[in-house]
Amino acid sequence: MGIIDRLSSLMRSNINDLISRAEDPEKMLNQILVDMRGQLAKAKQQVATAIADEKRLRDQTDAEYRQAADWEQKAMLAIKEGRDDLAKQALMRQGEHTSHAQQLDQTWEMHRLETEKLKNSLRDLNDKIEEAKRKKNLLVARQRRAQAQKRIAETMSSMSEKSAFDAFARMEERIETNERQLKASIEIEEEFSGDALARDFKQLEKGAAAGSVDVQLLALKQKMGMLPAGSADKKALGAGRDDEETVHAEIEESTDKKSH
Repeated sequence: MGIIDRLSSLMRSNINDLISRAEDPEKMLNQILVDMRGQLAKAKQQVATAIADEKRLRDQTDAEYRQAADWEQKAMLAIKEGRDDLAKQALMRQGEHTSHAQQLDQTWEMHRLETEKLKNSLRDLNDKIEEAKRKKNLLVARQRRAQAQKRIAETMSSMSEKSAFDAFARMEERIETNERQLKASIEIEEEFSGDALARDFKQLEKGAAAGSVDVQLLALKQKMGMLPAGSADKKALGAGRDDEETVHAEIEESTDKKSH
């Protein structure tokens, strides 16, 4: 498993753990981004190490090629001086360095290709992190909208028609009770502390009603033969005058009291 693959696997493991323990999605997303940036920093260090190894292999390969070239020059010098024995030894050294350089060159080429893959993977990882940063706000907004819709649904489910009508019925009953109390208060106020003139007229009305009953009684007695004809009218008329005089006297007395 490569460096980037190991980091991606580790990041997925951390993200899944965060999701399983998440209570606040916004905090979770922020933490995921923090972890991703941390993993990206580690990946950059690993890629930088791989690049450094590549450069070291390149330097070693070039050094071996230079050594081979130097031994070739020495072999040519030995031939010029007539020292074929030294020339052979120099050529042997040249061959050794050339062989090492070729091996190193192959190793460097394979390492270079792997390093390029790491660089591309690192770029992809960096792009994904940048995309995650851009999506974070959108995801947070969607989560907040979902939470708001959930609260609305819970509120609506807790409200039923029955409870609403019960509330109206209780309010109507309270208003009617207040109206009855207000009427009772007005009645008491008029009865005990109202206008004296109004009370006098009420007494007058009561007296008139009582006089009417007296007239009916006398008429009934006359019908039964207990009174001579015409006497009932006279007594009723006299009773009416007496009642009227009594009422007028009470009115005058009440007026005198107010003026004093």
